[in-house]
Amino acid sequence: MKTLKIVVGLVILACAGGALFVYSGMFDAGADTPHSRPVYWLAQTVRERSIAVRSKDIQVPNLDDPKLITAGASEYAEMCTGCHLAPGMDDNEMRPGLYPSPPNLSEHRHDRGVSAAQGSAARQFWIIKHGLKMTAMPAWGKTHDDPTIWSMVAFLQKLPELTQEQYAAMTEDSESAHEASGHVHPHGPGTQERSRDHGGMPGMNMPGSVR
Repeated sequence: MKTLKIVVGLVILACAGGALFVYSGMFDAGADTPHSRPVYWLAQTVRERSIAVRSKDIQVPNLDDPKLITAGASEYAEMCTGCHLAPGMDDNEMRPGLYPSPPNLSEHRHDRGVSAAQGSAARQFWIIKHGLKMTAMPAWGKTHDDPTIWSMVAFLQKLPELTQEQYAAMTEDSESAHEASGHVHPHGPGTQERSRDHGGMPGMNMPGSVR
């Protein structure tokens, strides 16, 4: 009985301490103040385990279809470059102020090997579709269907291997194909032009980790 009272007392003290910390305003929520090492480790570990558990059963389709990759190039150019850059792009005015810093996906290479690459693709699909809390990575599944998201994943698998010239050619080819087919993007007319004006980020959506 005495042990139980001690445990209950410690729990009450922990809850009281947590409540005091929260309501005191001691935690600095500013994006220009990095997390402490323990908080950063905890947040990163929770995020990675959450993604791993939820993406492990995703079936990855064939991502080598050139048409799928080209379609993904258009989506990436329109929605992602403001945060995740592209070959030949430098940091913009926004990226240095983002925390956590969004990865430069034009430089990041996914894990090698068939099974590792499949896992990387499933992870990217889940992140793009569902977004990430506390990173401002939007849940594109709210406005984009699964085939469109898979096209983005297919393109991400090729992106780190592209030169600036190859990237430009792919996005131009994709735009031409969209115009020839009379395709209207889900975001509505003129979105692509507006997104470029804002660094490739319609609605000023912000980043996360799609590595």
